Amino acid sequence: MSAGLKVGSAEQRQPTWQAVIMFALGFWLSCSLILDFVIMPTLSSAGMMSQGSFATAGYSIFWIFNRIELLCATVVLSSLLVLRGTSNLYSYVRRWSILLSVLLLAIALIYTYVMTPQMTALAMQLNILQPATGMPEGMVQMHGEYGVLEAIKLIAGTTILGWCYRDSRNLAA
Repeated sequence: MSAGLKVGSAEQRQPTWQAVIMFALGFWLSCSLILDFVIMPTLSSAGMMSQGSFATAGYSIFWIFNRIELLCATVVLSSLLVLRGTSNLYSYVRRWSILLSVLLLAIALIYTYVMTPQMTALAMQLNILQPATGMPEGMVQMHGEYGVLEAIKLIAGTTILGWCYRDSRNLAA
């Protein structure tokens, strides 16, 4: 039996870890795009943002999604760390892919523990007698920050996805 066919060898496990990375990133990034460009605009155009209960509904949606983001980020980082010594990727690409995956995890942590709670707190209507008057002060800036982080996440995620895809194609050849 050759070394490449051993059941426990790194060569046989490597495509599996790359598939895990590509699946996690593909799932995560596509869910982000659906949330950002389909679900939230639909809720906004339906007039939900002007209702007092929108903060609670938004928090519920993002609470679940933020946990999914954390799970995907940790799966990507863990898988890249497993591949660190066995991948065909050049050493600088491996290093950059790990740094980018740490950045993705940091963004998911910022969303979960900083941005979502702050945006919810800004949107909460504490005086039920006063009607909602639109977007609270400071929310526009937070939406801008969210957009910048989202763009960074998409760029970093697609970069890692491309590297892993290229590496898996080289392994198959």
